[in-house]
Amino acid sequence: MKVLAAMSGGVDSAVAAARAVEAGHDVVGVHLALSRMPGTLRTGSRGCCTIEDSSDAQRAANIIGIPYYVWDFSERFKLDVVDDFIAEYTAGRTPNPCMRCNERIKFAALLEKALDLGFDAVATGHYATILTDENGNRELHRASAWAKDQSYVLGVLTAQQLAHSMFPLGATPSKALVRAEAAERGFSVANKPDSHDICFIPDGDTRGWLADKVGTATGDIVERDGTVVGSHEGAHSFTVGQRRGLHLGTLADDGRRRFVLEVKPATNTVVVGPKEALAIAEIAGSRYTWAGLAPEHPDVAFECEVQIRAHADPVPAVAQVLDGVDGSPELVIRPHSPLIGVSPGQTAVVYIGTRVLGQTTIDRTVSALPVDASAGVSVDASVTA
Repeated sequence: MKVLAAMSGGVDSAVAAARAVEAGHDVVGVHLALSRMPGTLRTGSRGCCTIEDSSDAQRAANIIGIPYYVWDFSERFKLDVVDDFIAEYTAGRTPNPCMRCNERIKFAALLEKALDLGFDAVATGHYATILTDENGNRELHRASAWAKDQSYVLGVLTAQQLAHSMFPLGATPSKALVRAEAAERGFSVANKPDSHDICFIPDGDTRGWLADKVGTATGDIVERDGTVVGSHEGAHSFTVGQRRGLHLGTLADDGRRRFVLEVKPATNTVVVGPKEALAIAEIAGSRYTWAGLAPEHPDVAFECEVQIRAHADPVPAVAQVLDGVDGSPELVIRPHSPLIGVSPGQTAVVYIGTRVLGQTTIDRTVSALPVDASAGVSVDASVTA
């Protein structure tokens, strides 16, 4: 096959490209330039897709002996990932930019261009596995090493995208083995630190970055009954479940810590309360997709597991597609035990065993704490973004 290897400049994508060559494929390496900002050089191990990363990717491609190109996707990245990130936070939701990047850049824009140029597949260094069922349908599964499994951030892939995706590292038992292989191949990135944090916020200061983009505006931090207990400089700086950085001047009546329960951008208000008020009995979203073959009867409740963060443990649940308040279908997920600190904007990925069945961006949550048990609180049992 003719394969386009997405090379981020890290050790995983370099080894993935090399393995694709050894598997007999005709491979071309490409690095995605996602930013034109001059201040995005890596500092420590933060960030990714920088000028330094581009050079690292080229050196690896030279050693492998494959053609190498840099494609400028900066404008598409700004529109589909950065601007989306700002809009979601401004609306009081908690976005996952890595999900959006995989969905709209690496497996939409990149794959679309690759197919137009005659490539059969795009290979990446993600730790996930693609299996084929007895009828030839491709399925996305967890990697063999759960400690490094990245199937969650790939949950946005569709059946069409899976048909043209390749993950050469999925069966590798550990990252240490990948690094050892990179060293044997002579890759300079063998011991390069993993990237982390949001790539377009290289210093890791999300609150400061957002304040610079959307400005600051003083607002109230209130208890569930409306009692003002503090102030802030912008509701967009807070996420549901947050405990640190509230800087409240008074303790709760019971002396316990408070957590962010809800962000209300319309009134620039942040609602706080006890941890137990974070318990969520139901999540739902209309922006759902299936990673491969969809359930035969998605409107019939089925047992599954749901994962709401990249490094969270999966939780047993029941899911089904139902008509939402406005009549449009939404994927409704009810965990057997309440989820803690879920925010609209997060991604819920549904698994059956090791298989990724699909995902949805969470539009609304339903509290596990009955309204009549919350002592006249002002937070609704159903919180909708």
